[in-house]
Amino acid sequence: MIMIDDKIVSHEILTECFLCNYEKCKGICCIDGDSGAPLNQEELPIIQSLLPQILPLLTEKAQEVIHKKGISYIDFSGEEVTSLVDGGQCVFAHFDENKNCFCAFEVLYRKGLTTFPKPISCHLYPIRLHYYAHATALNYDRWDICRGAIVKGKRKGVRIYQALKEPIIRAFGESFYEELEACAKLLKKEKTLL
Repeated sequence: MIMIDDKIVSHEILTECFLCNYEKCKGICCIDGDSGAPLNQEELPIIQSLLPQILPLLTEKAQEVIHKKGISYIDFSGEEVTSLVDGGQCVFAHFDENKNCFCAFEVLYRKGLTTFPKPISCHLYPIRLHYYAHATALNYDRWDICRGAIVKGKRKGVRIYQALKEPIIRAFGESFYEELEACAKLLKKEKTLL
């Protein structure tokens, strides 16, 4: 573990390779899982304000869930997470004409219709945040559906922190990312970075 300010960073974030490979997974991380995507309190009003733009992008079932149960719920771990359709698919999953799955927020973001790319927990994946009284831990969450991302990351020589530069800066700022880079260079110099 590496400590940067009040962040405890797993070495794996600096050493393991990862680069999302949508061609392999087709967005299954939005469909599969035992819970919705974790949300922070700052995101809830943003998501609510975007609902008029988001709802037309969603399946009828997802719209029904949002109308009946809301955009989120408290899961088994006590975290507020996005609501799910039939216990699996995130309500904010959007399917194109070829049944490819995308985050509805990301669809709006890529069209320039919002500055909110997606919930930070999704944007940071495979990094998972764990909050403690005086620190935040950044851990690598291994999920077998991301095997293609590991293979692609190794082929391209891209580490987790490099693949997630934009969301890391979004969550923690430019100076934190620069510290991560410096730590990675130091680990490489010490030959602990494979």
